[in-house]
Amino acid sequence: MEQHIVVTIARQFGSGGKTVGQMLAKDMGVRCYEKEILRMASDESGISEALFNETDEKLKRTPLFGKTKGEYKGRLISPDSDEFVSDHNLFNYQAKIIRDLAQRESCVIIGRAADYVLKDHPGLVSVFVHAPKAYCVHQAIERNACTDKDVEKFVEKTDKYRSDFYNYYTGNKWNDARNYDLCLNSQRLGFEGVKEAIESYIRIRFGKLPNEY
Repeated sequence: MEQHIVVTIARQFGSGGKTVGQMLAKDMGVRCYEKEILRMASDESGISEALFNETDEKLKRTPLFGKTKGEYKGRLISPDSDEFVSDHNLFNYQAKIIRDLAQRESCVIIGRAADYVLKDHPGLVSVFVHAPKAYCVHQAIERNACTDKDVEKFVEKTDKYRSDFYNYYTGNKWNDARNYDLCLNSQRLGFEGVKEAIESYIRIRFGKLPNEY
């Protein structure tokens, strides 16, 4: 049976992790998934995609979000339950999509705590892309073509949300190197260098990239 290689990328805002993931997917001849997972989870569950997005926004404004651990167990809640559209069940449906993708194809998945969801998948390559704060802020300003003084605060706020999201659903610490196969500094390596480092790891571990079989 063909081994499906799934690269999951967690990333600090401004580190270029999403760009690296898109570059990597193109090189490997596979798809890159991020927000598409919300649409697919909506199709699977019958729950409005808008509700998935609204839940993310609601959690961003919840003071205790990130301090409460609701670790992912994988169980879907039935439609006749009052908890069917709870934040945990919405995450469970996203996780189901992530697991289904890993069973069906090699791919790159950005965010959504996919490394934790797929921790038992034999073809998992989990990556955390990071960089110094000043670099991330500079990249955010450059890519958004703005010089807003609030960019630094936005970077901090986004990283806090990503950290809280990860902790809330997994019980683990988002930026703990022990959660990942690779932790790569995009300032030192550049986006191309980060991509090549991931590809080198895949070739060492699996022999080839997915499109080289």
